[in-house]
Amino acid sequence: MKIAVIGLGYIGLPTAIMFANHEQQVIGIDLKEDVVNMLNTGRIHIEEPGLQAELHRALQAGNFQAQLDVEAADVFIIAVPTPNRPDIYLSCDLTHVKDAVRKTIPFLKPGNVLILESTIAPRTTEDVVKPMLEEAGFIIGEDIFLVHCPERVLPGKIIHELVYNNRIIGGLTPNCVEAGKKVYGVFVQGELIETTAGAAELSKLMENTYRDVNIALANELAKIGDTLGINALEVIEMANKHPRVNLHAPGPGVGGHCLAVDPYFIVAATPENTPLIQQARATNNSMPHFILEKVKDFMTTIDGKKITVCGVTYKGNVDDIRESPAIEIIHLLEQEVALEVTVFDPHVKASWIEPVLEEAVANADLLLILTDHSEFKTWTATQLAGMKQKNILDTKNVIPELEKVAIYNMGNLHEMHRGNKKLVSTTE
Repeated sequence: MKIAVIGLGYIGLPTAIMFANHEQQVIGIDLKEDVVNMLNTGRIHIEEPGLQAELHRALQAGNFQAQLDVEAADVFIIAVPTPNRPDIYLSCDLTHVKDAVRKTIPFLKPGNVLILESTIAPRTTEDVVKPMLEEAGFIIGEDIFLVHCPERVLPGKIIHELVYNNRIIGGLTPNCVEAGKKVYGVFVQGELIETTAGAAELSKLMENTYRDVNIALANELAKIGDTLGINALEVIEMANKHPRVNLHAPGPGVGGHCLAVDPYFIVAATPENTPLIQQARATNNSMPHFILEKVKDFMTTIDGKKITVCGVTYKGNVDDIRESPAIEIIHLLEQEVALEVTVFDPHVKASWIEPVLEEAVANADLLLILTDHSEFKTWTATQLAGMKQKNILDTKNVIPELEKVAIYNMGNLHEMHRGNKKLVSTTE
């Protein structure tokens, strides 16, 4: 097959390369000329383990090429962003999806398969995309096969999970389902789950909403523990020993292109039926302000001036800062005129990030850990020797015990309160 993948981001690019390395002829289309040029010269523009080597294989075999414009193909896969719209419910912005469909229509011919991988609101395939194709004269399920196949992979493990995860094949008709199965059967070794497009759309959204709601429960527990003087992380560890309990971990908020975005698509579709989902979103959105207040109070207690924020990505070991709560926390801290803020992240290169750990922590009174990068798990007291006061608020619970360093986390936040603190300074 000749496969055109429209959108070469965190999902589209690995998908395109995976097809290319399974003997398909793939063209990748992206609006950004610099991205196209980088890929054609053998360099990936995102951080994903193993992807650079996979791109090299695809280029060596002559099975992959990046370009700016759509052209004729057998299969078209749309993997473009679907951000929130700035309306009351933060509904799904289909601008990029509809634009990709419009650009594809002139090249469609009988027998083609059009696959939507972008995460979309319920009934988008049937109520939005199908009419666009029918207006162009196509009969869905007879001469054009329309399918929604949502991505279900974890950044950092995309190469493995593309192959071994189950894949939902949501077709508008049984013929569409079969066409989708033929495409993904090229490399997917997990189960190909047959369903309707609408069920596929809602399943993807609920998978992420489940996690968002669970994290909100954990974040609420962290606030409860802080108020009552009880270690929330210890409670979670014990509760999860129950065979039917699986509490997630609390943290500074929820970010990324899925969990912080997708629940709103369900809310917008049926707001009157989603009070729990809406409250979970509100709880998780409250965490940056909660962390800010804890930090401000603590810095007043210790008469601290400098905070070093460690980790700006929405999850560990990636370079993705989309919807990252760390970014919001940094902005909130920078509004506090009495505080000096330095930022460190070994995975993100930017002018506002100090690239050297020892320089970043110099004279700091508090390190604020907001991402669970692996590098943080191996820190030593020597690396932090330049701190003025050796205090860490580890919202991701990844820092090892360090000699003469006071470490607080989402379990023992209450110990940061006045009168019950373990302050450590370099003079002790």
